[in-house]
Amino acid sequence: MSRAGRARLAVLALLGSILVPLVVAGLRSVLWALAGIAGLALAAVGVWWTLAHTGALRALGAALSLIAPGAVLALYASFGMLGPALLSLGLWLLALTAARTALAPGHTATSRHAFAEAPHTPWVLMNPRSGGGKVDRFDLVEKARAAGCRVALLDAGRHQDVTELARQAVAEGADLLAVAGGDGTQALVAEVAARHDLPFVVIPAGTRNHFALDLGLDRDDPAAALDALTHGVELRIDLGYAADRVFVNNASFGTYASIVTDPAYRDAKARTTLRTLPGLLTGENAPRLRTRADRTYVDGLQALLVSNNPYGRAVDAAHPGRRERLDSGLLGVVCVRVGNTAQAARMVGGPRSGGLIRLSAAEVVVEAGTGTLPVGIDGEHVVLPSPVVCRSAPGALRVRVPHRRSHAPRVSGAAADWPRVARMALGRLSSGRGQDQR
Repeated sequence: MSRAGRARLAVLALLGSILVPLVVAGLRSVLWALAGIAGLALAAVGVWWTLAHTGALRALGAALSLIAPGAVLALYASFGMLGPALLSLGLWLLALTAARTALAPGHTATSRHAFAEAPHTPWVLMNPRSGGGKVDRFDLVEKARAAGCRVALLDAGRHQDVTELARQAVAEGADLLAVAGGDGTQALVAEVAARHDLPFVVIPAGTRNHFALDLGLDRDDPAAALDALTHGVELRIDLGYAADRVFVNNASFGTYASIVTDPAYRDAKARTTLRTLPGLLTGENAPRLRTRADRTYVDGLQALLVSNNPYGRAVDAAHPGRRERLDSGLLGVVCVRVGNTAQAARMVGGPRSGGLIRLSAAEVVVEAGTGTLPVGIDGEHVVLPSPVVCRSAPGALRVRVPHRRSHAPRVSGAAADWPRVARMALGRLSSGRGQDQR
């Protein structure tokens, strides 16, 4: 479907999401909408109490977060409004998706870049522990050696300096660096590749591999990334820096960064999070961050996420979504400021509620009332002197990717520009017949 066709679908779906409740309930649909919003607000309060408190208040919050939306659904069902409400919601989601795809810049699965010259002495670092053993499960060592790579395996039994291993490989003549591992390891080797202006290949052998996802690589088939050695194209992308530490995805500050410092987090993530969050959100030692993103100042924050290029959707540290571009030269900034029950309830109002603030900037300065700050850099815990200056290094990294990438990003996650979508749809409606005839 053409972009104009998707714009027309978005407008029709949006009108349908409004007309369905109006046809069924008339002006009373406004009351039903208010009831739904109230249920969401109460659920948000329940989630806040669950995360920020302990004891009876946590139990009450957990119950409220389940009972409030359930009560709204039961109310809708008893008055025959559940079906129309679900249909309206489905149409609204369809409208939002169609609008975003209509405004997308139109990436294709096959890159238009020329093929890059194959390397002569490629070097790849592999972490056998990453991703639950993907290196062994997908026979990556044998396949990489068959492709002409010199393979270095991390030893689980001893500490090894990943950066030093990459530097040594460059000193021994490697003309391409690659990593089969998680995003934290990818970032360390990517910094060495950028410093020496060498091409870099990502082999998604970690648990999540958000970097590989945004490059359009198939995370379910890590060996496919090796095609970049012989049938690859080269992209220039940005790197992010938090002080002197490189990140390919993001650097997180505040609650999430403090949680990952707990030794128990690796083995019991959910339990450790629930145990430590109350003190981090409402306790005496709760972090209160302030930041300057270019010329914009924000304070009183519990959490802050600085990303290498902006994410296209509302994000949190654990589920950061996708980035449409990796070459904008900007950092994405997501600020979370929820200090009490009222602010938690207002979060249902979306990004304009004040609880969630989204920015983009070339430089971001993060500080608190302490001499150091815990930071989660691509999921790895570090402690940096405060204030921490984050910056973008535009086009610093040469990344090789396979010429054909079936998972290349196509959908822009930016908020839908409805006036523009409407203009596209009207243009299609007025001239589509003539275009079809031609």
